[in-house]
Amino acid sequence: MQGNTNTHVMTTRLRNNIFKPKANFDAFIRYPLPKALLASLHSSNVEPTSCNDAVNSPQWRTTMNAEFDALLCNRTWSLVAPPPKANIVGCRWIYKIKKNADGSIERFKARLVAKGFHQQEGIDFNETFSPVVKHATIQIVLSLVVSYNWQIKQIDIKNTFLHGALEEEVYMAQPQGYIHPQYPNHFCRLHKLIYGLKQAPRA
Repeated sequence: MQGNTNTHVMTTRLRNNIFKPKANFDAFIRYPLPKALLASLHSSNVEPTSCNDAVNSPQWRTTMNAEFDALLCNRTWSLVAPPPKANIVGCRWIYKIKKNADGSIERFKARLVAKGFHQQEGIDFNETFSPVVKHATIQIVLSLVVSYNWQIKQIDIKNTFLHGALEEEVYMAQPQGYIHPQYPNHFCRLHKLIYGLKQAPRA
């Protein structure tokens, strides 16, 4: 029996001494970078990650001023010197670009959020609550809408948590970028709830 020899006339890479090195598989699946990371976006279309970045943009500065004015109009806090050994809760600005269905920018939104992880149970909060809804409830409501030919609408209530009164004594640091020049060492004694507090959803 003769040995296996290739007698065909086809030119192959093996006959031309062309070899492709084997790539070692390291068990990691690599994905291409998203286009969002490769594209050079305009600064106004990027959500700031800090207050220092936002103050340089007139759109974000206007939005922050509107949010801060709403907090003051609702008498959310009063500047006081906190008692000794008071637990001070930090805060930060959160920025979000609201877009329309076609991808165009609807508005810029800035929200002051308390750092609830600084709170201590029994000192500045007691009970918490997570407002959730069951899927069965949503299905029943939508079934009624279809059966009775009702209209369903969605509304966005601004500063929802500011309508709830705060029972505990909570002291928060002054918002970055809005520290009172005459009382730089004072803190905000909260009278109304703001986003981020552990008891805010319950109240």
